[in-house]
Amino acid sequence: MSAKEFTLIDVSHVVEEGLITYKGLPAPLICDFLSREASKKHYDEGTSFHIGKIEMVANTGTYVDSPFHRFADGKDLSELDLESLAGLEGLVFESSGDHQAIGPELFDGADVKGRAVLVQTGWDRHWKTDQYFEGHPFLTGPAASHLLSGGAALVGIDSYNIDDITDGLRPVHTILLGAEIPIVEHMCNLSALPRSGFTFYAVPVKIKGMGTFPVRAFGQAAI
Repeated sequence: MSAKEFTLIDVSHVVEEGLITYKGLPAPLICDFLSREASKKHYDEGTSFHIGKIEMVANTGTYVDSPFHRFADGKDLSELDLESLAGLEGLVFESSGDHQAIGPELFDGADVKGRAVLVQTGWDRHWKTDQYFEGHPFLTGPAASHLLSGGAALVGIDSYNIDDITDGLRPVHTILLGAEIPIVEHMCNLSALPRSGFTFYAVPVKIKGMGTFPVRAFGQAAI
């Protein structure tokens, strides 16, 4: 498609100083390593540069989980194939806010094979509020098994966690990451995407020995 034939729709949150993504994890610290003013002494008159510094945990903003996040012998970020993160045909499934536990029936009759399955719950409306951390929607283990058997390539959600966090089981992470299906959490703006007919991208930095990292997630849709 040419530049006039499609639009890019951002479905990721902004990472900023002080942002709390996950309760109990620290917010990022963003500062200058070399300020523009301090850099002037290294260059000719009128020339300056800025080098920034960020300190953060990997689970910040909208991020992707690779198998290494859950399994010690799983693929880390550097080992993920680009084909598993970029240029995927996308599908959006809207779940009512009345359903905290999202079962396999949401995906009944849908062909998810090779697709990025994005679950729109509307929970992103609580982003940066205390409500975001309490009573969030999540997928059930049977839902994850259904997506696995259907051949989903990636699964994302606009919620606090794709799993129920009231216990320590985490079946969705276990099922999907065990099958090398990346997970994207803390998405937003999924209502702006068409339900189908778009391509999805969520590519992290290529880091060895790390299982999770922020992404700029977006969909490419025809105008």
